[in-house]
Amino acid sequence: MELRIFVEPQQGATYADQLAVARTAEDAGFGAFFRSDHYLAMNAEGLPGPTDSWITLGGIARETSSIRLGTLVTSATFRRPGPLAISVAQVDEMSRGRVELGIGAGWYRSEHAAYAIAFPDVPERFARFEETVEIVTGLWAATEPYSFDGAWYTVTDSPGLPKPVQAHVPIILGGAGKKRSATLAARFADEYNTPFVPVEEAAAVWGRIDAACEAAERDPKTMLKSAALVVCGGPDAATVDRRAAAIGRELPELRENGLAGSADEIVDKLGTFAQAGASRVYLQVLDMGDLAHVEWIGSQVLPQLDRS
Repeated sequence: MELRIFVEPQQGATYADQLAVARTAEDAGFGAFFRSDHYLAMNAEGLPGPTDSWITLGGIARETSSIRLGTLVTSATFRRPGPLAISVAQVDEMSRGRVELGIGAGWYRSEHAAYAIAFPDVPERFARFEETVEIVTGLWAATEPYSFDGAWYTVTDSPGLPKPVQAHVPIILGGAGKKRSATLAARFADEYNTPFVPVEEAAAVWGRIDAACEAAERDPKTMLKSAALVVCGGPDAATVDRRAAAIGRELPELRENGLAGSADEIVDKLGTFAQAGASRVYLQVLDMGDLAHVEWIGSQVLPQLDRS
């Protein structure tokens, strides 16, 4: 199983804070550094303020060398399809081919109101999201002028430039895996992510994704399954308690809904997700100033996964 570090900078983090986590994660041997794509903090002041995900990842791309970079997830409401394709392709070039695009329909009404971003109803948001995924991937794949005529977006004779460095930028979709999103995933996604749900619920979602792949005559084994879980661990009970308090969470709740406790406890919980079909887990690190936490997971949890 691969472990990736996932942060929520809208809760209060500078570019320098994020770079420090990314470099620490790279040095510790994690597979990727991912960040959320939000413009407003949730239940927090969020000082000093939000940072743009793709501008941030572009900077981090130039100051790291091997760790993969991406979003869980970019909101399709934030960017038009064409400019999004250009931004992601540019960051892929800046990283020498280390970018992955997690993308969703958008859900947080307040951040849209706070920053003058239109927030359509659910059917329109999802329709725009579908067209965005099709246009972005179409622009990257085009070998001749690309056109698209949708209900919400029209593309006319685009050169489809720039191209990403990678022959194929991995696309990550996620959520509850209901019919419409499962069908879209079967068409476009390389990975399906279940964020912050129990293993039984994640397994049910992955089952729906497998069924959608089979209906689309796609081998379900070609869809990577992943989960996202908050992490709070340490070498002793006092450290774990301190880290839980620092993020405002109760340890029993963290043990139930996330990954908490000793290295062995975390590895055992990860094993249940592996048995259910996950080959990748995103560790949500909520205290970005606690770099020792990332280092501890890298030194005490990752080696156990390598031996399993």
